[in-house]
Amino acid sequence: MRSKNLWFKLFLLVSAVLLAAGLAGVAGAASVKIGALNDMTGATSDVGKDYALGIAEAIHYANDNGGINGKPIKLYQFDYGYRIPEALTKYKLFKRLKCVSVLGWGTGDTEALSPTVTKEKMPYVSASYSAHLTNPKKTPYNLFAATDYSSNARAALTAWFDKKWPKNPAYGKRKPRFQCAYMFASPYSSAPIKAIKDQAKLLGFDIGPDQDVSLFAIDTKSQVLAMKKFKPDVVWHGNTVMSVAATLRDAYSLGLKADHIIDNWGFDENLPRLAGKASEGAMGVGVCAFYGEKTPLMAKVLAYGKKYNPGIPAAKRSVHTIQAWANTLVLWEALKRADKAGGLSGENILKKGFETMRKFDLGLGGAPVTYTATDHRISGKVPIYEVANGKFKIVEVVDLQARWPKKWAGAWLGW
Repeated sequence: MRSKNLWFKLFLLVSAVLLAAGLAGVAGAASVKIGALNDMTGATSDVGKDYALGIAEAIHYANDNGGINGKPIKLYQFDYGYRIPEALTKYKLFKRLKCVSVLGWGTGDTEALSPTVTKEKMPYVSASYSAHLTNPKKTPYNLFAATDYSSNARAALTAWFDKKWPKNPAYGKRKPRFQCAYMFASPYSSAPIKAIKDQAKLLGFDIGPDQDVSLFAIDTKSQVLAMKKFKPDVVWHGNTVMSVAATLRDAYSLGLKADHIIDNWGFDENLPRLAGKASEGAMGVGVCAFYGEKTPLMAKVLAYGKKYNPGIPAAKRSVHTIQAWANTLVLWEALKRADKAGGLSGENILKKGFETMRKFDLGLGGAPVTYTATDHRISGKVPIYEVANGKFKIVEVVDLQARWPKKWAGAWLGW
């Protein structure tokens, strides 16, 4: 663990040097400063490390393609170890450095900072896809280039109900049984639980008791044995990939006869590697393309990974790099639009940048991005995949907006 932490500290130093070198090539141009908070050593570092690499690589790409209308981007990137107090401290530093926006990470710190960024009009593009951040009446300066956790959870359960439940021997004889496994104390893990249980009621499930599984869990036998008493047909996993893989392995070895649906941070290229046969048939959320999947911009993503992090082979990279590129590129686009339309004040970045986007395609396989003054959910369509022979196969694109238009427009916004 110590060697990994040292490696990522070295990565930050090298990134800073490389970014500075890139800036030096734009003589006399004033830089546009952006702050970035990443988890490289904390509870979500199993997915956070690759995301951090993607942020730095995407900034290089943006600078190589003109920066902000000729002004280079200067990135200040920090590992905050998934500690909320440290995130608050680093945010204050970004303010002192006169950053015009922040690329954030976790749900706990993003939601804790939300009142502050709203008051200070700081555009905050986070890797937290909490639906609590999607209602601009409450959190106008929080954005992200992905479908939100609640929509993702609703879609995953719906896809299972559509595709897997009719094949179950109990279909037509009783209600399907559903349980959740996640870390109760984690704002990220618990963010969509209210929504997915609401969806379970809507679809007619029996809901069993939640199981508390730590983000650090490597042994989940007690939780799996508790689930066996309820006999679920499907289990929602709301943690990151390490603990999700541990839960799937234990469920497989202990004979839990249930299917599994998984949040996007627990459903990545490492899941089949870590869980093996236990991951076969597991369904999960895809908010963008997997690493190396064919999309208009993927060749550039691969090239920048090879150029700036040659020591990490493409086979070890993940979808989380693509998620980082998506958030970085949507911020880049907003900054370019705002700069042309009057400058880089926070309000201008929001109104003349983000909220002018209509079905804007980032070229990374995710839903085209639309933000409006009344809704910051980018799309109502959520792709759901399944692990098949260690690979990811599309199962269904669930269109929540089309299927439940009244709920989408009203009750589901912001939670």
